[in-house]
This record gives sequence, C-alpha cells and structure tokens, in this order.
Amino acid sequence: MIVGFHHAQITIPKNQELAARRFYCELLQLNEIPKPASLEGRGGFWVQIGAQALHIGTEDGVDRSKTKAHLAYEVRDLDKIRSLLDQHAVEILESVPITGYVRFECRDPFGNRVEFIQRLFNEDV
Repeated sequence: MIVGFHHAQITIPKNQELAARRFYCELLQLNEIPKPASLEGRGGFWVQIGAQALHIGTEDGVDRSKTKAHLAYEVRDLDKIRSLLDQHAVEILESVPITGYVRFECRDPFGNRVEFIQRLFNEDV
C-alpha cells in the first residue's frame, strides 16, 4: 500500500520557467534539482523541499486563480517569510485560523495558491 508522499506537482504556463525560477528558487530559496533525462524536454523544473520534491510542470489553458488547490509550506519563522514577500510586493492573503498554527497565503505569479504555515509550540495545543 502507500508508504509515503514522494512529490507534488503544480503547473505554470508554458515558457514561464524563468519567472517561476525567480519566484520559487530565488525568492523562496528552494533548490532546483535535476530532472531525469527522459523528462527534460517536457518543460518545467523540479525543486527539493525537505525529503520531498515539487515538480513545476507546464500547462496552458488553466485559470489557477479560481482554485483552492494548494501546497502548504511549513516554515520556522512565518514573520520572516511574510517580510520577504512584502519586500517583493507579493500580496498577502490572511487565512482562517487553525488551532496550534499561524498561517497566511499568497498567489504565485501564475495564480497558484501558496500557503505558509508555522506550528505553535504551546502546551495548550
């Protein structure tokens, strides 16, 4: 049966890899990893997040701004990531509170919903 979570994939419009690398690799500081040679010609790129990978594929004709689908990135310092995004004029969207966490959302340059979440270390949680 299922033994783990290997990777997730989001999509960006075709030929937008440079803008995606600016957001994901430069701004969010995720490390790009090589794709297998058999997939290199398909567009997009992959990044490493902890033990998992995020595949950033290409796909046209998708209105990403209309979906609630998203990835939630767990962070150690939510204020630091908020400040970084503010400095780069990324609009912050407040999230509905969840007990034991603080979080917020934004949209990447292509409309993909992105959540940042930090666990609160509190004996009451």
